[in-house]
Amino acid sequence: MTAAVLRRTPGVLGALLGAALLVGALPWLSGADPARSVLRAREEEGAPDAAALEAVRAQLDLPANPLAGTLGFLGRLVTGDLGTSWVSRTPVADTVLPALGISLTVAGTASLVALLLAALLTVPALLRAADGRLRGGGVGAAVGGALAALPEFVLAVLLVAVLAVGWGLLPTGGFTGPRNLVLPVLALGVPAAGVLARLLAGAVAATAGESWVRTWRAAGVRRSAVAAALGRRAVGVVVPQVLLLLVGTLGAAAVVEAVFDIPGLGGVALGAALDQDVPVVQAAVVLLVAIGLLVGGGGVLVHRLLLGPALAGHGFTPEVAVPGRRPQRAAVVLAVVLALVVGAGLLRDPDAQDVGRRLATPSWALPFGADPLGRDVLARFGHGALLSVGLAVALAAVALVIGLAVGLLGRGDRSGPADVLNALPAVVVGIVVAAVTGPGLAAACVAVTLVGWIPLAVHARTLATEARASGFHVAALTGGAGRWHVLRRHLLPVVGPPVVRHALVRIPHASLALAGLSFLGLGAGAESPEWGRALAETTGYLERAPWVVGAPALGLVVLGVVAALADPAPER
Repeated sequence: MTAAVLRRTPGVLGALLGAALLVGALPWLSGADPARSVLRAREEEGAPDAAALEAVRAQLDLPANPLAGTLGFLGRLVTGDLGTSWVSRTPVADTVLPALGISLTVAGTASLVALLLAALLTVPALLRAADGRLRGGGVGAAVGGALAALPEFVLAVLLVAVLAVGWGLLPTGGFTGPRNLVLPVLALGVPAAGVLARLLAGAVAATAGESWVRTWRAAGVRRSAVAAALGRRAVGVVVPQVLLLLVGTLGAAAVVEAVFDIPGLGGVALGAALDQDVPVVQAAVVLLVAIGLLVGGGGVLVHRLLLGPALAGHGFTPEVAVPGRRPQRAAVVLAVVLALVVGAGLLRDPDAQDVGRRLATPSWALPFGADPLGRDVLARFGHGALLSVGLAVALAAVALVIGLAVGLLGRGDRSGPADVLNALPAVVVGIVVAAVTGPGLAAACVAVTLVGWIPLAVHARTLATEARASGFHVAALTGGAGRWHVLRRHLLPVVGPPVVRHALVRIPHASLALAGLSFLGLGAGAESPEWGRALAETTGYLERAPWVVGAPALGLVVLGVVAALADPAPER
């Protein structure tokens, strides 16, 4: 045990140091003078002279380079000192720790809601699997795909417009009591529930083909008992993803926090990163990394507890079934409809403006209406699909390759650098990339790719752990099979299909991640028809002209449903 901890410590410490150094280098990567950035963030007018800049450097003891600054920060951290803000000159702990408590409350509640809703969506698949009648992931997989594709910030604005403003049932924002939790938790939890439901449905479908399920049914075990055992087995696979969701939500909820005016850690980290207030960003990232390590280790532990002695006793018998011959008819129909609409949009001019038809309602001439600048929404929908769908598929494919490689080649029974990297908010990564390359769609794609592979890697390593605990894996090793032979012939056929299905669900999520970065001005340019940018520009018109928001939002939802129904799950 001690030797295993010692072996993985250098990798974890290296990832931790790299994360802190990456954030600490933000002013130097952007080419800006840190002292000048601090003065600008303090809202001091005019061009500062050399004396003012030197005074700021002396006052804040600004480091000469990012390495010296990062080592100094980590040295103070050992004593429990998070440092002092460069901008406000207040202790960082007074800002970051309360924000962390708020974000933990919101993210933890959203994760519980997501798990509960995902479990309810999975019940029909469990019952059908217990009877031997499950094909693919069932209805829960399709519903999960649709929910997973809902843009969080659009859902947040819709909830505010309907439940808070329209019906007056809940407060529109702030964080003063339990009532303030409801809307942000729903905005974060419902799309997350879609991802988890999709993963649970896939885990149930895969588990239903194991030999013990047929043995239990043949022995006359009650349907409820078989369903309960299947559920426990499926939850064991998904629990690490639930915990990943908790950490990811902590750092990546900056947009939702902005909608509801919640002073959480995501918003604090984003604001500090934009102001280049390095001590605050470093403290936020280190706290997220520490939580990521604890949560990653907790996911591994819960996985072991749920599966029990089977992991050590080689009690698993996963099987690779023959792929089903029939395509999902609904997926084909939806994909054809989406392609036809996109094709119709491509035949129109997406940039032509007509002020006289601003926010025009849908008509024969404008089937999807017009946007705030009088541009044809159908035309922009079609041209934006080339960017949104094409880039999302490409990013999901890259994440799949990296995730499978890391999950299969690493160790599945421990947390490590992937759990550290998972804690880095995509928004902060986007800011760092934009500082180096400048804001734009390419920078946003790099940022999404840098964090997008991690859930797939954790999923792959969880499944690989179970495969290594199976009898056929032990028999292959006993028979003298080499590592690459076992990987190619025994691990990849078992681990690959579920992770591919997971990657399909992540296609709309890649679009949503790009949308969030575009919303913050770090992605597609202002004139781009990319769906995320379109949502960012039109969300404020949701009550007045819902069709301008509905087109790209519905496109993302349809994309999610197609990804869910185009399930390569085998017939059993």
